[in-house]
Amino acid sequence: MFINIFCFSFDITGFRQAQTMAFAIDEINRNPNLLSNVTLGYSLYDNCLQLGIGFRGALSLASGQKKEVTIEETCEGTPPVVAIVGDSSSTRSIAISTVLGLYRVPLVSYFATCSCLSDRQKFPSFFRTIPSDSFQVSAMIQILKHFGWTWTGLLISDDDYGVHSARSFKSLMGPASGGCLAYTEVLPWGKDQAELRRIVDVMRESTARVVIVFAHESHMLNLMEEVVRQNLSGLQWIASEAWTSAAVLQTPHFMPYLGGTLGIAIRRGEITGLRDFLLKTQPDLHYNSSHGNSMVNQFWEQMFQCRFSPPVAGWLEAGGALCTGQEVLENMIEEEFMDISDLRPEYNVYKAVYAIAYALDDMLQCEPGRGPFSGDTCAHLQRLEPWQLVYYLEKVKFTTSFGDHVSFDENGDALPIYDIMNWAWLPDGSTHVQNVGEVKRSAFKGEELTLDEKKLFWNFQSKKPPQSVCSESCPPGTRMARKKGQPECCFDCIPCSERKISNTTNSRECISCPEDFWSSPQRDHCVPKKTEFLSYHEPLGICLATATVVGTFLCFVVLAIFIHHLNTPIVRANNTELSFLLLVSLKLCFLCSLLFIGQPRTWTCQLRHAAFGISFVLCISCILVKTMVVLAVFRASKPGGEASMKWFGAAQQRGTVLVLTSVQAAICTVWLVSASPAPHKNVHYHNDKIVYECVIGSTIGFGVLLGYIGLLAILSFLLAFLARNLPDSFNEAKFITFSMLIFCAVWVAFIPAYINSPGKYADAVEVFAILASSFGLLVALFGPKCYIILLRPERNTKKAIMGRNSRS
Repeated sequence: MFINIFCFSFDITGFRQAQTMAFAIDEINRNPNLLSNVTLGYSLYDNCLQLGIGFRGALSLASGQKKEVTIEETCEGTPPVVAIVGDSSSTRSIAISTVLGLYRVPLVSYFATCSCLSDRQKFPSFFRTIPSDSFQVSAMIQILKHFGWTWTGLLISDDDYGVHSARSFKSLMGPASGGCLAYTEVLPWGKDQAELRRIVDVMRESTARVVIVFAHESHMLNLMEEVVRQNLSGLQWIASEAWTSAAVLQTPHFMPYLGGTLGIAIRRGEITGLRDFLLKTQPDLHYNSSHGNSMVNQFWEQMFQCRFSPPVAGWLEAGGALCTGQEVLENMIEEEFMDISDLRPEYNVYKAVYAIAYALDDMLQCEPGRGPFSGDTCAHLQRLEPWQLVYYLEKVKFTTSFGDHVSFDENGDALPIYDIMNWAWLPDGSTHVQNVGEVKRSAFKGEELTLDEKKLFWNFQSKKPPQSVCSESCPPGTRMARKKGQPECCFDCIPCSERKISNTTNSRECISCPEDFWSSPQRDHCVPKKTEFLSYHEPLGICLATATVVGTFLCFVVLAIFIHHLNTPIVRANNTELSFLLLVSLKLCFLCSLLFIGQPRTWTCQLRHAAFGISFVLCISCILVKTMVVLAVFRASKPGGEASMKWFGAAQQRGTVLVLTSVQAAICTVWLVSASPAPHKNVHYHNDKIVYECVIGSTIGFGVLLGYIGLLAILSFLLAFLARNLPDSFNEAKFITFSMLIFCAVWVAFIPAYINSPGKYADAVEVFAILASSFGLLVALFGPKCYIILLRPERNTKKAIMGRNSRS
């Protein structure tokens, strides 16, 4: 059925799409397995690419009126058509579907791509066999990600198609995709030279080398004229499906600028038998010309450049021919109408008709009492309600002869799939638009992009993809810092701080290394921290260990000398038993220094201070008792002082030393039980080192240990100081005074030095204090005696000792 509306031109491509619909219906009617005993019919309305005409035509189909529907008329009864295939435009589809959706009349579009039509609340009966622009945008973003293009420009048309595409781009291009839009410009409908010049200037000044265009063929034609005029080259164009196959742009005039264009194209399909069907197209010679020309007759006139009778005024005079209806279409095989090698919109029309047919077939297969509607009822063809067919369309599933699966999701959108096209500019100056891949959405693996990069033509001297980024990638060891007031793709690369790294390109944050690791100089990986402790392998440790061995050896030598000269007067006069015990304790003092060298262990941490404390208390106790014995002997030498010696016999001396040492042993035991020292990895002294040290566990315990040693040392010093002026026979008090002065000076200096020395140097200070005080005691107490024994044996006699006394 045709309506009498005059159009200013004839669209050959649109007519071929209409014939494809007729072919699909004819094929379905000849198929015994689909809609058996039911014959499909159809009506064709030409919208003349005008919203008003298309809108009135859709209402005429839905209401059953053969004339235009006015506001005063009502639409009652069953619609004469069960569904409408169309429209090709998003804007017209929005208007038509808004009204038809109120009555749930199915509208299956083959070319309307606006993502807004996926809104099921606004368009409850809209379906389409072409993917929505939201998927087209997603497909483009996948291409951008594949080639690393993160900085792009966007040009759109000033309509629903462009506006909604821009909205989808801005929502999908973000941190997840890693892309940004350098600019978004709206192309004018007409040849607004000033506006076009401004847009081209924006493109020229931008650093984005990739330009995405969501617009119609006419928009691109106007834009490219200005691009050529300003000689703006070096751009990589990304085409939407609206102009990917536009032959008018594939000319030697534009190809130096548009060569290498990557485009999203509607899925190409093959429709067996369509060519033969098109060849059977014949004009209606009996059509009543008073009611206007039929579409076929208009097509015939356009194809053969003739006119049916009666021709328009002046046609014959101008040399025009009359159409006879006997012209042979097969002779026009090179014309666009007969070219079925690239069926894209036609394939969508084909799928739309079959979707309606399969939905009707499913509806007719319903068994009474087991239907999907209220009361388990089925729909009846004679009393069909439009919303019932919508129900079956939502569930339809079939496979085309080309092998594509067709179904609709909850939004009425078909399973999306696009071909990816590339504009190749051949050396002879001809153009070839080639299929280089596809992008589709899989129910199981998400969106998949397939590209044959070997076939790609790049319109650049390097013959490689261009670089289009706002900022170069940040290498490992740095992080991205967004530039203030600019999109996220524009950033600076900031080196990671100490102890942080980034081991990937374009890291947004630097990650901290584990506690035992440090960042490498390049800040791209973590390296184990160097360990630091007072080691036997470093010069300081070697020197201290050597001094310890020397001190221990000297104690052994002195002990051997005293044993060898045991019966000499000077040895016997110096309280032999206490002297031997003092030498043994000094040897222990030297040896305990070794516990401070080497990597701290649990047992060394627990033993080092206990051994140090007990050894020194044993040593000081011996000195203290010796000093007390010297004072007692002096008092016993005076009249009436013999009784004082009974309190300082050998047993009393040993007992005093044992008691004083036991007190320190008790202090150490309580300390170890309550808060035992333990090894510790200290990471605070140095950023890039781990300092192994022993934490003392209890500061009070350590303080009591040192305080007790200090108390005995001060007491020994005071007693020796009081006895310093005794006769020469008892001059050992002077040596004790001097030795205790050295001891106290060393340990008074030790405390601030120990507190202010970090890590291994604290251990070194303590070892130095132990060695210095031990050497001081050894030399001060036993140096003069060994000197007399070894070098001045003539003075090692009772007579010599008594002689000195008489001289004093």
